[in-house]
Amino acid sequence: MKTQFQNLAYLEKALTKLNIGFNKELSGSEFLDKDLVISQSNGHSIEFSWNGHEYELVADLSFWNQPYPVQSFIDKVAQNYANETVIGESQKIGFQVINSQQNSDGSQTLILERWNSNLS
Repeated sequence: MKTQFQNLAYLEKALTKLNIGFNKELSGSEFLDKDLVISQSNGHSIEFSWNGHEYELVADLSFWNQPYPVQSFIDKVAQNYANETVIGESQKIGFQVINSQQNSDGSQTLILERWNSNLS
């Protein structure tokens, strides 16, 4: 499964959950679209840049200065983004999270519930 980062709010929540600081910057000449910029101590930022359809990771890998490799970084962001998407979209249709568990293999388990208000 390939995760596409299309929702800015869920991407922000995923980065925040991972304790990755970022700033929002306007994307080119678009007033509504924003890029997320992750500053690095070496002066070479990492960006999630809006291409009109999704947010793409933009980074010069020779200046990668994160505590884990690029693929691990992408995997962690994608997993948290998917988790935030499931929770957010489920809540829109009446589900609530009743349990969230981080498993020893790195996966996450969510238990959601929704009460049927149409029962008489």
